[in-house]
Amino acid sequence: MTAGFAAAIALLSAPASAVTLPDDRAWMIRMITCKGNGVLMEVYLPQSVVFAPHGGMAAGKTADGYYTLDLTELNKGKDLEPVHVTMSADRKSVTVDQYTRGLPPTRIPVGGGTVDFDRRFGIGAKCGPFRAQDPNYGN
Repeated sequence: MTAGFAAAIALLSAPASAVTLPDDRAWMIRMITCKGNGVLMEVYLPQSVVFAPHGGMAAGKTADGYYTLDLTELNKGKDLEPVHVTMSADRKSVTVDQYTRGLPPTRIPVGGGTVDFDRRFGIGAKCGPFRAQDPNYGN
């Protein structure tokens, strides 16, 4: 017991310089926000994808990201799940594939629009434009 306590103290007293931050791929940026009936949905992508050279996410490419389903208003909490996000070849839509739950992929217009995510909570979700949080969006 004393050895465990000593190890815990040693870890807690490590200097700040010993702490490492995640690499660039781990930094996530919210790229899409959607509002449904009492729920909020968001899609996050890695900073390295969002700020990639030559205009960010490439046409026809897929990136791993995260999808949040905020059911706080319904007293059910907020889930975070991994998703695959694909930019269409014509750059007019992005597809969010919630592969861990076996749901059909959701196609969202880049300019925003009304879409259906899962059938329990995400029907008729109004989504804003993709990349709206990018500081260079619209430039």
